[in-house]
Amino acid sequence: MPAAAASATAPPARRPGPAGVLWRFSRPHTVIGTWLGITGLFAIALHAAPGASPGDAAFQLACVLIAGTCVNVAIVGVNQITDVEIDRINKPRLPIAAGELSTPAAWRVVAVAALVPVAMALTQGWVETAAVLVALAIGAAYSLPPVRLKRHPVAASLCIAGVRSAVVNLGVAVHFSNAFGGGGQVPGAVWALCLFVLPFSFAIAVLKDVPDGEGDRRFRIATFTIRLGARRAAWLGLGALGLAYAGMAIGGPFALPEANAAVLAGGHLAAAGLLAWWAHRTDPDDPHAFTRFYMRVWVLFFLEYLLVPASVLAG
Repeated sequence: MPAAAASATAPPARRPGPAGVLWRFSRPHTVIGTWLGITGLFAIALHAAPGASPGDAAFQLACVLIAGTCVNVAIVGVNQITDVEIDRINKPRLPIAAGELSTPAAWRVVAVAALVPVAMALTQGWVETAAVLVALAIGAAYSLPPVRLKRHPVAASLCIAGVRSAVVNLGVAVHFSNAFGGGGQVPGAVWALCLFVLPFSFAIAVLKDVPDGEGDRRFRIATFTIRLGARRAAWLGLGALGLAYAGMAIGGPFALPEANAAVLAGGHLAAAGLLAWWAHRTDPDDPHAFTRFYMRVWVLFFLEYLLVPASVLAG
């Protein structure tokens, strides 16, 4: 059959449905990280305050998952709206860059995603309201002009690390503690997570830009990759990850005597070994290969919110 006839009879490309577009707009790996983080913090808080009724506990978890998901979508949504031209080079499959979602529609999604958690937080108290507003404000400052902190690598990395390590962990932990009768006390395991997630989130902020050098260079976004080169930026991120794992594997059992030391130290050493193996097999100068490695780093982030609660429950 001639090529022209074959192309004429080929079925048209199937366009993704609204749910699929919205799911990709939410940056699924960040949403999954938010879900697992909240669930892990919930498990730690429930263990510290076992008197909570199952129904109330489930309700509180569902509410925080909804609020956390919305905050996540609002932050990543603003970033995609302001980075359309860059994403057409670095991440052309994202919905706005691919032409599957219009900018006005994206703004509507972001507006709803921002309003819902604010309205929910206002019914809970000042801690929850402050956590939501601070997270949204930092997310906006990261992407929106004239501030647009993403242009400054240190500030951009601290934004991401601060939201993930302090605002999310402490805000969620205090909420659950209050809800379960703990008087707002933050368990030691949550403080340990804050200390671990701080360098880990910094590493995520650095490593995410390693495959995106072409677009960032063209639009003069001075990431660590642009300033240091892909290999040095990758080593900077890996160094932060190594610091996080060494601190938890060595210091974790001493800081958390209530946790199972074998699970805590052994789990982190195993995760560090897996990270080293993946890093050895990837090339920072190959954007596609390094993107795969970066997504595997997110798997280790997911694992952390399973590992620390498991060590506490096994203690």
